[in-house]
Amino acid sequence: MELSRKAPRASIYQQAQGQVFLTGIQALVLLPMLQRRLDRANGLSTAGLVSGYRGSPLGAYDQQLWKAQDDLAAHDIVFQPGLNEDLAATALWGAQMHTAFGPGRVDGVFGIWYGKGPGVDRTGDVFRTANMLGTSPLGGVLAVSGDDHAAQSSMYPHQTDGIYHAASMPVLQPASVREVIELGLAGIALSRYCGLWVGLKTIAEVVETAATFDLTDAPVFVAPAGPAPDHGYNWDPKLAWPGQRAELERRLIDERLPAARAWARANRIDRTVVEAAQRRFGIVTVGKAHQDLMQAFADLGLSTDDVVAMGISVYKVAMSWPLETIGACAFAGGHEEVLVVEEKRSNVEAQLKDALYGLEGAARPRVSGKGGAVLPEVSEFTPLIVARALAARFGDALPLLRERLAAIDRPRSARPGAVIPIRAPYFCSGCPHNTSTRTPEGSRSGGGIGCHVMALAQPELKTTTFSQMGGEGAQWLGAAPFSTTGHLFQNLGDGTYQHSGLLAIRAAVAAKTNITYKILYNDAVAMTGGQAAEGAIDPARITRQLHAEGVVRIALVSEDPARWRDCPDLAPGVTVHERSTLDAIQRELRTIAGVSAIVYEQTCASEKRRRRKRGQLPDPDKRIFINERVCEGCGDCSVQSNCIAIEPLETAYGRKRKINQSACNKDVSCAKGFCPSFIEIEGARLRKPDDARLRTLEARLVPTLPLPALPALADSFNVVVTGIGGSGVLTMGALLGAAAHLEGKAATVLDFTGLAQKNGAVVSQVRIAATAQQIGAVRVGPGAADLLLGADIVVAAAGDNLARLSPTRTASVVNTDQTPTSAVVRQRDAAQPT
Repeated sequence: MELSRKAPRASIYQQAQGQVFLTGIQALVLLPMLQRRLDRANGLSTAGLVSGYRGSPLGAYDQQLWKAQDDLAAHDIVFQPGLNEDLAATALWGAQMHTAFGPGRVDGVFGIWYGKGPGVDRTGDVFRTANMLGTSPLGGVLAVSGDDHAAQSSMYPHQTDGIYHAASMPVLQPASVREVIELGLAGIALSRYCGLWVGLKTIAEVVETAATFDLTDAPVFVAPAGPAPDHGYNWDPKLAWPGQRAELERRLIDERLPAARAWARANRIDRTVVEAAQRRFGIVTVGKAHQDLMQAFADLGLSTDDVVAMGISVYKVAMSWPLETIGACAFAGGHEEVLVVEEKRSNVEAQLKDALYGLEGAARPRVSGKGGAVLPEVSEFTPLIVARALAARFGDALPLLRERLAAIDRPRSARPGAVIPIRAPYFCSGCPHNTSTRTPEGSRSGGGIGCHVMALAQPELKTTTFSQMGGEGAQWLGAAPFSTTGHLFQNLGDGTYQHSGLLAIRAAVAAKTNITYKILYNDAVAMTGGQAAEGAIDPARITRQLHAEGVVRIALVSEDPARWRDCPDLAPGVTVHERSTLDAIQRELRTIAGVSAIVYEQTCASEKRRRRKRGQLPDPDKRIFINERVCEGCGDCSVQSNCIAIEPLETAYGRKRKINQSACNKDVSCAKGFCPSFIEIEGARLRKPDDARLRTLEARLVPTLPLPALPALADSFNVVVTGIGGSGVLTMGALLGAAAHLEGKAATVLDFTGLAQKNGAVVSQVRIAATAQQIGAVRVGPGAADLLLGADIVVAAAGDNLARLSPTRTASVVNTDQTPTSAVVRQRDAAQPT
């Protein structure tokens, strides 16, 4: 989706100016290149380093960086993926002091760290220490965090502001794709000036959005007036440690943080965007909440002139900590009340109250925000939530707000009595976890981070707990001395094993705990797009590491055991088994005292499918079918395989089973039941549409179609696309957005995926307008959809999506074909969606 209007296939990474259409992730890829161009234009000898660890909503960042390797290399930017988040941050710390290791080939190295919220948590020690020591004057570090306020694709909601604050790192919060670049460049400049690491907090509605905007002229940042200390604000190799470590804290608190505030004020990164001549009510927005506010105004039918006439002013905060209080207090003064609109727990609101506390009269207005029924501290905002807050706080003085709110705040739901099934995520067809996560009767398993965590939602897999990434099994170390259960199985993905999981195994060995680790080697980090785990580990190396750590018994279970028999690279004593023997192996290992391990080797089914399409992996020349005349509908094939590709088939003789050949990844675990209805056909090919006939029909029918009546685009035209993960929903949204861009229109595309790529619900929201100013929030609001493209009727009928439809506004094109939900895998007679 990296499109410039002049050359549809040209890389935006080579474009200096003009209108572009790109995602927030692509903006983060472009960011270091723009910084390098700025440095070149200013005659600076610099280079760049990008390092971190993937995780939604930044799960695709490393993939896009790899795709842009040639462009990055041309800008002297090194992409070095981290083994985990804290080691990546440590590498960036080292780049800031690269001259400590001898003469450098450049004068400075700017750095970009990336990681999702839990990665920020685990990196706190590095942030605090590296930030205390400081950045180099021509370096600077931007720490990009991916927050998941509503836990769309995380184990729990998280908010990184507090971690950055605790580490004394300034925090910038972009509200749009464009601001990812603008505030990203500002963050590096700020980091260079004040010597602090700078956090750039992003969320899904920013980085998983595609948008049209202009690449403007290179920014010019200015230094604040007034002298700096003689020793400067940056890393000072002359400071002796440990003798002068107290001086580090003094400089941080007394000099560098005030310098950050001064820089923010000098460069006006916080600004008034709506100024009322007669001040009554002020609104302070932070990050993405600003877009929610502007869309709330639009949904309430209020133009900027209407807002000004009501006496409402708006102040947009870009640096949420430390708050630049001179500008904030100047804005607040003269208003009756200031409402702070920020997601999650209070940050700016608390700082603003502190700043106003000692003032008097009109200079100290009432400040509201969190608490009561105004703005929640949980989950995420929508424009409707913000509109309700406006009516709640200002409705007495401005009754029009309540009148307009009543018109849009109406519940929309399915017809009374309708039961809408849930399109819950599930293991892919042929997924290794369908077999590898099974637990023997009488035992329990622990879960962890990775696709296998979905076992928690399947009671028959007996997986009852989960831990943070790298903590897999450590809970059992504390529980075992007090439990009557004598043994635990612990699932551990290969990516997590390489990230930090091996340390947990070492701890289990040290504690002499009875535990069997099942290391699920899938040859891909499937949760975030199929990347290879850093370090190119393989099952043989894993067995050697486990043996060296003192694991007493190791078994290798493989879908292709022949390739491992007599392999000299395996650790001593490793036994090799076919995957059908997994249950017997587990029953054996649970009787062994101490730490044992099973390395379960089977390539991710989705990755196999990708490799087969690319010609990188042989495609088995056979297919499995079910003869419906023989099938008795017992469902044992689903029990054996746990496979989503086995679907109900309703016949005159009752429910049978069929295999969805389009979804099947040829794992053939379903055939383990030796059912006589199963047929294996070799050399067969699925029938494909007759291309010649289709072209003939197209040539005959398309010219007869009437030309569509195009909307005038006085407002945005909003499209909601719903479907199942992996079926092309995101592609459809991307095509609509790109087509609008190429026609000279403004567009945004917001994708909601998370675990949905695993057979769950996927939604793409597309907004098209004549100008970017007509698009506020990237979400489609309640009743605001002009078109629903329902590729799956279950997802289309979900409450959140129905709420976007209007009986008088929305046109719908819906696929009414019955696609079973995951419930039919575990419940033989589960109802079909209707």
